[in-house]
Amino acid sequence: MFRYSICDPLKPDPIEMGTIDKDEIIDVLSNFPWLELLKSMTEADKDDIYFSPSLEFENQTNRHGIAISMVDEREYYIFYKRPKQVSKFFGLTNYIDDNYLSDRTNQSLEDGKQALIALINDDLDTLERKWG
Repeated sequence: MFRYSICDPLKPDPIEMGTIDKDEIIDVLSNFPWLELLKSMTEADKDDIYFSPSLEFENQTNRHGIAISMVDEREYYIFYKRPKQVSKFFGLTNYIDDNYLSDRTNQSLEDGKQALIALINDDLDTLERKWG
């Protein structure tokens, strides 16, 4: 089961959209009003902007998630969230960070689509290799 949320640049909090079937995720990505939301940022006062236009999807079973954020008409950021073991103090302390986050800049909407396809297919190796 998946859940998703959106970030409207002019709203101070992410909007939780609830659960979504994996067969609907790519349609939501394709139909998201990226350019309209980006344009709303250019027409707004700087103090009224909270986010870039963004979508986040999470597999609720394994807690892996992808967030896609539009920076400009050609560039997107992709964030990959997952539980991951991390080390501190030169490896002396290890713990699981339930919300470990990696980000990749200079991505395209097609890259975002490929990341979501990997998430939908539970292809964690591809997610870690390309966005981890």
